[in-house]
Amino acid sequence: SKESEPGAQATGGSELAVIAEPLLRAIRQRLRFLRQVGVDYLTLDRSSATLSGGEFQRIRLATQIGSGLAGVCYVLDEPTIGLHPRDTRKLTEILKQLAAADNTVIAVEHDEEVIAGASYMVDIGPGAGAKGGYLVAQGPLDEVLCHPDSITARFVRGDSVVALPDERRKPDWSQAVELFGVTAHNLKNIDVRFPLGCLVAVTGVSGSGKSTLVDNVLLRGLNRQVKGGGPRPGPFRELRGAQHIDRVAQVDQSPIGRTPRSNPATYVGAFNLIRDLFAKTRESKIRGYGPQRFSFNVKGGRCEMCEGQGVKRVSMHFLPDMYVTCAECNGTRYNRETLEIRYRGKNISDVLKMSIDEAVAFFENFSNIHRRLSALKDCGLGYITLGQSATTLSGGEAQRVKL
Repeated sequence: SKESEPGAQATGGSELAVIAEPLLRAIRQRLRFLRQVGVDYLTLDRSSATLSGGEFQRIRLATQIGSGLAGVCYVLDEPTIGLHPRDTRKLTEILKQLAAADNTVIAVEHDEEVIAGASYMVDIGPGAGAKGGYLVAQGPLDEVLCHPDSITARFVRGDSVVALPDERRKPDWSQAVELFGVTAHNLKNIDVRFPLGCLVAVTGVSGSGKSTLVDNVLLRGLNRQVKGGGPRPGPFRELRGAQHIDRVAQVDQSPIGRTPRSNPATYVGAFNLIRDLFAKTRESKIRGYGPQRFSFNVKGGRCEMCEGQGVKRVSMHFLPDMYVTCAECNGTRYNRETLEIRYRGKNISDVLKMSIDEAVAFFENFSNIHRRLSALKDCGLGYITLGQSATTLSGGEAQRVKL
């Protein structure tokens, strides 16, 4: 047939090339965008579930660059979280490209390189929690960096720095955890030693295998040997040194509670001790109140109108649910009889509204309570309140509460 002739094949091939050209051009363009954001090492069949946070974020940014849209306002919340300095530089260039394409880029950010690349800066502060919420400075970057009251400006200028330790703890290699033959994901049959009793930093560019090594292999392998169970670790040949570890604790940025009832005081165990303290007051003993009376999770002392939440949920059709302050308890979570019990002039609701800093001073004579609250303060959480809902904590705050 004519279709089998060489000339006919060439004609058919050229027609296919013409048809495929727009598609191939679009494919190459999208691949260039991915290479531009620094994920050129990824394979096309890579499962999205195995991507790191930084990789996933940069792929989304590549999609926005490829869209070619103008007049868009992009809002990013700390886009450099988890990024290596090399990748932060690439990210900064991407954000500048988006802005240069007649778009607006608003980034909530702490990284000095991103701040230095901004055209306009808004500095909120000066502190955190109740000490924050003020507009410290705003304007072109050069003007804000000269502002005398800006803590951010002092660090960017180099007037304030995070001091490095004069001495570093020397590793004791007689006690160490060792992994041999790790081949999970992109790890290429590596042997790693982790000295115990010191701070060990695992670093490298985004996508190099840090999370795979620590979370998927080391953590899971230790859980299997120390706890005797848990998810299956990534492939490795041998794990040594687990006998030197008594307990394994994972501290990540997942929420510390999924309901508004959970708060920092309950998570660290301080609230149980505080309830015991209120139950030991003279007035509580006269009325026969026990620690359970001061719980907002069970009936008895809590406000039954809002069931101890302090707010009531109003279902809005076709809109997100709204939360309004309970009209019965006015947000205190407790009924009138419970609130009549006071310790040093404070009722249980007043205590939950205290900041960690205030509570540390208030309970300084009770070592068990003071120790737990001081740990929160030492982690930089002195500004949050004891009763702050766990669902309102940021990922970093939740992580520090776990610490």
